[in-house]
Amino acid sequence: MMMRQWMAVLAACLWLFVPSAQAQSGGQGAQESVMLEIAAELRCLVCQNESIAASRAELAVDLRQQIMEQLGQGRNPDQIRDYMVDRYGDFILYRPPLKSSTLLLWFGPALLLLTGFLVYALTLRRRRRAGEVADLTDQQRRQADALLQGSSRDEQS
Repeated sequence: MMMRQWMAVLAACLWLFVPSAQAQSGGQGAQESVMLEIAAELRCLVCQNESIAASRAELAVDLRQQIMEQLGQGRNPDQIRDYMVDRYGDFILYRPPLKSSTLLLWFGPALLLLTGFLVYALTLRRRRRAGEVADLTDQQRRQADALLQGSSRDEQS
């Protein structure tokens, strides 16, 4: 009988505790999801090919904590992004704004690709021109035939 009473008390405590724990973490969970959304748009300055949300570098951990603190202070995501850009420059953004200082970031890959195609086309053109052989004279043709016949006899023996 005593065991059933303890089980009832334990169930009642859990029933009372779980909803209050969910209510307390509900705001924190929403704040954390906003932090992760912001961090996913920012580049880790240590790794450079990962977002702050995915990186395990100490700086990324610090920046995630800083985002959480700013969210706790009531700042919105745009204000936090602006703060990060002011502090670290446009490089921290995965999608930097289109302006004169970021033109190379936006159009550099296309220019490199275009340059590569141009070099490839010119190389092919030169090879075709070099590959064009003038017609052989009768004497050169007889020499080539003699060489070919000589090599075929060597292979047969």
